[in-house]
Amino acid sequence: MNDRSDAPRGLWGRWRSMLLWKQIFLALAAGVVIGVVLNQTGNEAAAEAIKPIGTIFVNAIKMLIVPLIFVSLVVGMTSMHDMSKMGRIGLKTVALYLMTTAVAITIGLVLGAVIQPGAGIDMSAAAAMEAKDAPSLIDTIVGLVPTNPVSASAEGNVLQIIVFAILFGIAINMAGEKGRIVRDFFDSLSEVIYKLTSIIIGFAPYGVFALMVWVAGTYGLELLLPLGAVIFAVYLGCVIHALVVYGGMIRLGGGLNPVRFFQGVLEPQMVAFTSTSSSGTLPVSMTAVQRNLGASKGVSSFVLPLGATINMDGTALYQGVCALFVAQAFNVDLAMGDYVTIVLTATLASIGTAGVPGAGLIMLSLVLTSVGLPLEGVAIIAGIDRILDMARTALNVTGDAAVTVLVAKSEGELDQAAYDTPHVLDSASLKEMRG
Repeated sequence: MNDRSDAPRGLWGRWRSMLLWKQIFLALAAGVVIGVVLNQTGNEAAAEAIKPIGTIFVNAIKMLIVPLIFVSLVVGMTSMHDMSKMGRIGLKTVALYLMTTAVAITIGLVLGAVIQPGAGIDMSAAAAMEAKDAPSLIDTIVGLVPTNPVSASAEGNVLQIIVFAILFGIAINMAGEKGRIVRDFFDSLSEVIYKLTSIIIGFAPYGVFALMVWVAGTYGLELLLPLGAVIFAVYLGCVIHALVVYGGMIRLGGGLNPVRFFQGVLEPQMVAFTSTSSSGTLPVSMTAVQRNLGASKGVSSFVLPLGATINMDGTALYQGVCALFVAQAFNVDLAMGDYVTIVLTATLASIGTAGVPGAGLIMLSLVLTSVGLPLEGVAIIAGIDRILDMARTALNVTGDAAVTVLVAKSEGELDQAAYDTPHVLDSASLKEMRG
């Protein structure tokens, strides 16, 4: 007689034994279907009523941002005793992020020119908007150093937290034997934070479901259809950039299987898609890159938090599409010099606007201003910004993971066996994640 006491029973048992990424995917799809049905039947209030569940999940992962970034970076710094190695990793990381951002906006411009999303759209009724200034280079540099680390943490100023954590970690290393106690404390604290992260990630399917019901139930099809060309161009660009650029980097630059890479980042992609927050997705990204893709804790603890603030490939691609959309809608012809200006402006602004709320629209205003395009177009884009933000945030997170894997590979700190594992998460890991 076979012992079936441990076999999953019923739908709930099958659901519990399912891989996490599959749970998130099914929850996302179900949320879209139910949300559209609620919208079409005039039950938007029901969609709004379920939003708090998603809000709680987003708040929970946001709760982890400051402690996770600080502890992870300190541990990452203390694990790299070689200062030259630290500088080498930092240089590789920033160079890769800036390069992929420039490529992303170029893809956006090409798609905008080919698809022409602004053709035939009357922008005359759009409300005038005032340009928002991105921080200047000097202000950005000065603002990197916090006057009060506690205040920076309370305000969620990620760049200042990163700078303080890096300096703090370097100081621990320089303290030598006397800094060992502090180093051991942060090693233990990091394990506690990672465990808390795993617990919260286990609730991702339910938060994702609620968020998608709310988005689809609120916006429905009415807003998507008229500006479908813009949405299509941005989503197509994100797919092309992910598969061609990131996939090509993983294959050619790292000699790794890109299929395994995309399997490993499914969870952070889906959480980013629904939460529209690169920083908020950081706990999920950290777990996926270390567990699914085999990147070392030292490298991922440095590269990922930095990427969550300065890597904005999805946002840059969106700038290219939207800039062409506005130019076409207002019948403005752009010269080759204007295209170059857009590429340079969006690439540099991706760092200058890091950590600024509403960075996507701020960057768009800056890009339009740099080539003299009417800012009225931002009013229309703002209406579908949430839909576009979902795709570009997912691409941002994918880029963070790709650069982390490449840097880890180049430093000999990538667990090849973990990377080559065909499963995103096995049942044992799923049970561990849920505590």
